[in-house]
Amino acid sequence: MKFRNNFPVRGKYLSFVVVALAFTVLVLWAWQENPFLSTSQSVQAWYRTSYAGFIVGPTNSSELPNTAKENTEKTYSNSSTKEETVKDSAHSEVTPTDFASTIILNRSQSNENTCSYGNGGWVPDDSRPLYSGFGCKRWLSAMWACRLTQRTDFSYERYRWVPKDCALPAFERSAFLGRMQDKTIAFIGDSLGRQQFQSLMCMVTGGEESPDVKDVGKEYGLVKAKGAIRPDGWAYCFPSTNTTILYYWSSSLSDLLPLNISDPTTDVAMHLDRPPAFLRKFLHRFDVLVLNTGHHWNRGKIRQNRWVMYKDGTRSELGNLKEIGIAKNFTVHSIVKWLDSQLPSHPRLKAFFRTISPRHFRNGEWNTGGNCDNTTPLTRGSKVEQNESSDAMVESAVRGTKVKMLDITALSQLRDEAHKSHFSIKGTSGGSDCLHWCLPGIPDTWNEILIAQI
Repeated sequence: MKFRNNFPVRGKYLSFVVVALAFTVLVLWAWQENPFLSTSQSVQAWYRTSYAGFIVGPTNSSELPNTAKENTEKTYSNSSTKEETVKDSAHSEVTPTDFASTIILNRSQSNENTCSYGNGGWVPDDSRPLYSGFGCKRWLSAMWACRLTQRTDFSYERYRWVPKDCALPAFERSAFLGRMQDKTIAFIGDSLGRQQFQSLMCMVTGGEESPDVKDVGKEYGLVKAKGAIRPDGWAYCFPSTNTTILYYWSSSLSDLLPLNISDPTTDVAMHLDRPPAFLRKFLHRFDVLVLNTGHHWNRGKIRQNRWVMYKDGTRSELGNLKEIGIAKNFTVHSIVKWLDSQLPSHPRLKAFFRTISPRHFRNGEWNTGGNCDNTTPLTRGSKVEQNESSDAMVESAVRGTKVKMLDITALSQLRDEAHKSHFSIKGTSGGSDCLHWCLPGIPDTWNEILIAQI
């Protein structure tokens, strides 16, 4: 009796469960098809895009607007306690556990190369250097060929940089030229950019004479002017693959125009918001572009070069170092913004901004007895493990753009023994050069990292 009495109740209960399950399936299907979901995702994507470019330039957190500061703190606070999965492939799989992780992952995936070549360590390698310091005379300035000086310790040549999380392929010149067939690589910057250019020329030629390599400087107006010590740059073509490698001197990456062209002692207008005329004129011919600036942004160089700073066509007086630093920051951000705006019109161009090369003066500056006499490698350590670049200005400028950062600052900071120092060809010292590097040397590693990112 009890069985018969309860059966209808249980049947009704079972029917209710079936209806509930069916309803749930319908709701889930409707939610999947509902355009609100895609709208919500679009808003999140918009938020990530907008937020990534909200703050321009290195900024103290105390100077941030309250809302932005709170969001920044929440983002990094949450991301430090959550896990995420990233597979680096053509079809990347990303499984973020929260919205903050999504922001960070999207930022890392904005570049083609997601690994950080700047994190890693220096290891001994007896197969180095990549070319002879006694050769490469056509490309290498004698003042940087430390093998020609009275220096006797060259252990700095026998170290290789190994990134922590990604492979750095061994350089092979024929393979490199094959990849660069019918392409032009341009370095534009100061004397450290010139060192990187000379390093690459020596790497590609193996330090050999290579008479088949053609000087094509005239095609770019790179000829020595009357009374000049040297031309404004150099350009060479490897005819076997039609590969051109060039360098143009622009220590400030701003447009320089004499105020009175008929007066050789005239001041020079330094237009902070305009890229160099050379870059504007020949950008369409470049396939790889590497920019750098840094060590000429000081009062001594500004006075020496008679630079007068302009912005929006108006003269700007700079009275202290803080203002010069602000001008440098503005110029770096300005040229990156301009270059990023040009990339859609030059789809084959890969653009890089190299971070600053460190100085290692001790007990003074270059003109006050400073030196870098250490010749023992890696006394400062051998590894770099950090989440941000040591050049916050360049890192900030390229963030949110298609311009890539060539991050060499921290790994170079460990190699104070590899500078030219006080050694010279004549055996007499006019002071120590703790800014420029011996070649072969550290700039070879910069080029290996560049090639890996091309």
